[in-house]
Amino acid sequence: MKFVDEAQITVTAGNGGNGCISFRREKFIPLGGPDGGDGGDGGSVWLQADENLNTLIDFRHQRHYRAQRGQNGMGRQMFGKAGEDVVIRVPVGTEVINVGTDEIIGDLTRHGERLLVAQGGHGGKGNVHFKSSVNRAPRKATPGTEGEEREIRLELKLLADVGLLGFPNAGKSTFIRAVSAATPKVADYPFTTLYPNLGVVSVETDRSFVIADIPGLIEGAADGAGLGAQFLRHVQRTRLLLHLVDLAPFDDATDPAEQVRAIEAELRKHDPAMLEKPRWLVLNKADLLPEDEREARAKAVVEALGWKEPWFVVSAIGREGTWPIVLKVQQFFDDQKAAALEAAEDAAARAEMARGG
Repeated sequence: MKFVDEAQITVTAGNGGNGCISFRREKFIPLGGPDGGDGGDGGSVWLQADENLNTLIDFRHQRHYRAQRGQNGMGRQMFGKAGEDVVIRVPVGTEVINVGTDEIIGDLTRHGERLLVAQGGHGGKGNVHFKSSVNRAPRKATPGTEGEEREIRLELKLLADVGLLGFPNAGKSTFIRAVSAATPKVADYPFTTLYPNLGVVSVETDRSFVIADIPGLIEGAADGAGLGAQFLRHVQRTRLLLHLVDLAPFDDATDPAEQVRAIEAELRKHDPAMLEKPRWLVLNKADLLPEDEREARAKAVVEALGWKEPWFVVSAIGREGTWPIVLKVQQFFDDQKAAALEAAEDAAARAEMARGG
């Protein structure tokens, strides 16, 4: 399915129903008094995260969502029926932005989570509310208020554990095919990946992680060049980055270390916090070099970068060296989970001691 990660829609909540002006007209009750009921509230518009959705493509076909209007009040103190809400399903990981103010309204990160994006109008008051000792037959009622209308932008950020970074043709699509069941398009030319691909990497039962193949970045991506600008946001939520670089570029003038620095510069311009994420270096396409040259070339790149994080030499197309990376990534997440659990247990123990003290 084609990946769509951004959509703009208009949401309109229902107006509140009008209050009613009415008087009792019953036999043997000459002074029945006012009995006009209130109008019903208008329906609201909600977004709800659904883990069964993974694109925003449906919003390309429907761009306006309108909730139901509240019913007007009626005589005999009968209140109008409230308008029905509209609930719009969106993928988990959808960020919602007010187009008019460019403010973030909310972020839907859990299945079933709801976000109110347009509040329904309130129903008007019937004349039964305006009766007093000096006005026993009020001919006054209030209209319902208007429901909110808002233009919103939906942005889907991939909820992946691992993000693959690298220049076009660095072998990211081939890598994700090697370690997961994902089948992104692979070819021998730049910009093969036009949309992000997700793959689930399974180590064993109950031990797996999600990896995202992000379209190739080029210099100037943060300023809008190439395909990478609109996809830089996808790496913001990942917990670990694998930075792939071609160890054996066809052009002898191309320096793998300089390619790494260029991508780092784009990350820094887009969001400096992304450089603080754990990032491991994966030197790919080792199969294109003689075996006696691979290690020396890899060490030269690592030394030129002053790289401190883990680094690997692989041939993704031949699946050489990819499994050790998978195991190390899984161990990284297992350690994170264990540390979080230990911290939660320590916090609970301290809270219990405080209550006991």
